[in-house]
Amino acid sequence: MAESEHPQRTPFYGVLMIIAALAAAIAVTYYGPTWFRVAVYIVAVPVVAVGFVMTLRDYSR
Repeated sequence: MAESEHPQRTPFYGVLMIIAALAAAIAVTYYGPTWFRVAVYIVAVPVVAVGFVMTLRDYSR
């Protein structure tokens, strides 16, 4: 297995994506214009979804 194909990296990147999206959503909750908050929330939803899939992907094959 090549260094770039290590199976434990994908779940780690998924967790980082989830944390980053949640942190961005929390950061704009109280500050910033409404349009920016909505844009961050809309972007955060698919990022969390992709991170969730990457984190829980099955490598047992």
